[in-house]
Amino acid sequence: MTIAITGSTGQLGRLLIDALKARLPARDLLALARSPAKAADLGIAVRQADYDQPDALPAALAGIDTLMLISANELGKRAEQHRHIIDAARRAGARRIVYTSLLHADTSTLSLAGEHIATEKMIKDSGLAYTILRNGWYTENYAGSIAGAVAGGALIGSAGAGRISSAARADYAQAAAVALAGEGHDGKTYELAGDDSFTLADLAAEVSRQTGRAIPYRNLPRADYAAALRGFGLPADFADAVAGWDVSASQGALFDEGRVLSRLICRPTTALSAVVAAALK
Repeated sequence: MTIAITGSTGQLGRLLIDALKARLPARDLLALARSPAKAADLGIAVRQADYDQPDALPAALAGIDTLMLISANELGKRAEQHRHIIDAARRAGARRIVYTSLLHADTSTLSLAGEHIATEKMIKDSGLAYTILRNGWYTENYAGSIAGAVAGGALIGSAGAGRISSAARADYAQAAAVALAGEGHDGKTYELAGDDSFTLADLAAEVSRQTGRAIPYRNLPRADYAAALRGFGLPADFADAVAGWDVSASQGALFDEGRVLSRLICRPTTALSAVVAAALK
């Protein structure tokens, strides 16, 4: 059995490969990378694969049993890129696809949902066995703002009092490793989220507790938050998207209390305090 992993050099991909190497022989793992040199330190075989070069993908996937499709990161291009590699996996004789989708993708108001739903449909229509991992937000998405919040004296956003059931990347990587290396996951769609939810005011309070400084949360209208993000150097389209995701969070799009993730990985998900502590080191 060979498992090929897309996004192998990304943050989630590296964590997943480490988790898989603890369960399976390295010879059963294959990293797919646009730039193979960046994957040289992973300790597994590497093949060059580029979503935007579909004619070369079947050869890159030759001989694999399972494709671990970590969703691509180019917003607006992902559905087409995913179609290329799903088609290539089918043509190469793969048996199964495991895909990282979005929490409650079929009902989510997040702008990201459309490409994920399109990909889920392509996978199901492919005729291959599948497991859909609908990942909630990574706590690190917010932890990345902590240094700026401390420097600026406040955490800003547009999530209001929306509760966010995020988990650490390592938690989601562990879940993917369980689904890939274990049995009984074919045909399943898992809604994955952290055990405990928090608001951005809660996050600000935790940062305040750990730093010993008063770091309040300031809720901004979407347009104002997007403008602030542009001021921090984010491209305009991405800044508007991030602000929109916060608005969706204010409406409950990132909340889930099913605790499927912790059951799948057989341990509690990583506490918010631990991610904050890591960000403050």
